Amino acid sequence: MAQQDPDGSRLLTSDEVGELLGVAVEHAGGRLLSWSLDHVDANPQQSTTATYLASVDWPYGEREELLGVSARASGPAASDTRAEIFADGDREVAVWIYPNDPDLPGLARAAYTEQMAEILTEHDVLGRPVGADDLQLRMIGYRPRRRAVLQVDVVDPPVRLYCKVLRERLFADVLKRHELLLEAGVPAPGIAATTADALLLLRNLPGRPLAKAIFDSEPPCSAEQLIHLLDAMPMSVTQLERRPPWSDAVSHYAQMVTAAVPSAADKLAWLTRQISDGLAPIPLGNEPTHGDFHEGQVHVADGRIVGVLDVDTVGPGRRADDLACLIAHLSTIQRMSPSQEATVHRLIRDWVPVFDTRVDPTELRLRAAAVIISLATGPFRGQEPDWEWETLRMIASAEALVRQVS
Repeated sequence: MAQQDPDGSRLLTSDEVGELLGVAVEHAGGRLLSWSLDHVDANPQQSTTATYLASVDWPYGEREELLGVSARASGPAASDTRAEIFADGDREVAVWIYPNDPDLPGLARAAYTEQMAEILTEHDVLGRPVGADDLQLRMIGYRPRRRAVLQVDVVDPPVRLYCKVLRERLFADVLKRHELLLEAGVPAPGIAATTADALLLLRNLPGRPLAKAIFDSEPPCSAEQLIHLLDAMPMSVTQLERRPPWSDAVSHYAQMVTAAVPSAADKLAWLTRQISDGLAPIPLGNEPTHGDFHEGQVHVADGRIVGVLDVDTVGPGRRADDLACLIAHLSTIQRMSPSQEATVHRLIRDWVPVFDTRVDPTELRLRAAAVIISLATGPFRGQEPDWEWETLRMIASAEALVRQVS
């Protein structure tokens, strides 16, 4: 079976995985009552990680759980041994129950108010002891085995913090990036505390996310301000490790999308050729770049930019990469009302000509199309409603950009 399904994607997205989940829950002392696929991360021919929403009957009562499973073509990795290893025929897979993610050791502490209160008290984050009753936790995002972000709300007086749960090998580099930008006066979140198990606690930014402000009747900020924010990053950023641009992996992402939507194979192959051939002559850049710049990463207030988030990916690159990333995200926002769609499209029409004066217009569109293809993996990965239609809509957006310059 492993030879026919080397990365485990077929097993982990089929009803057959139910038996495996049942055995894993039984091993942990419970009984699986029901389950549904929640999230899929696929790396074709190499590995698949999936999470499942499950109802489990434990000796102390029934409870909803999040179960995680990883399968690899090469067999279990070293960090998989932090989970439970189960055999499915001639394949071994790693199974865990949230929050005991084998690659995010700090998550088991960060996910509980009692332990988060201990962390805040130990590091004197608020200048006073904190109890579990003083806290409310909310999971903002969880990419299994990659990262998690929790919102930490302290009541009376109200204080909001964010806790990034990181992989141990990435923690020092992420911390360094935050420190570099803060020292240069870039409005990144202030650091509230760090822990030995790779938790990074950050202060709340002022203002509100651009992702919400883009629907306002008045422009939330100008294209020039967005460019200035990026250009304000210090040149020391260019000495950091280079993160490959999204376009370098366009073939990989196109393969992932094709695996989910085979009917799009020919169009994705054409897009990949156009993007790769068009960008091939362009050298690597050496500008300070954000690396994952989009409307969710920027905070605004009173028509100006007041903060920037998620600076984990800053490093040397080309400004066109950052601006293309923003265009791609704005072009693929899902489930907008007609009025919201009109407002966002108006912003794109206003901002893109300004971006064209800062970077090469052809490069901008090809790189934006490449980012869209990477984003097109999202609807299937998140098992969203109408994920196939949403995926095809994103591919059409990428095609429209490429045809502007082909």
